[in-house]
Amino acid sequence: MTKMNLTHFEAAFLFALLASVVLGIVTKNNDRERLRYGAYCFAYFLVALFGIAWVMKLGHG
Repeated sequence: MTKMNLTHFEAAFLFALLASVVLGIVTKNNDRERLRYGAYCFAYFLVALFGIAWVMKLGHG
């Protein structure tokens, strides 16, 4: 079995993508709402990812 070597950013990006897809599918009723909500969640995941990374960078000096 091959081993996947992902950086922290790649793993977080992949998690954001998959979680957004799942949230879009299970929470909305039609395809347009699903796509829109999935994109909305994905954008907020990425904003949180970069925001937390920025705060951690400031904390380390």
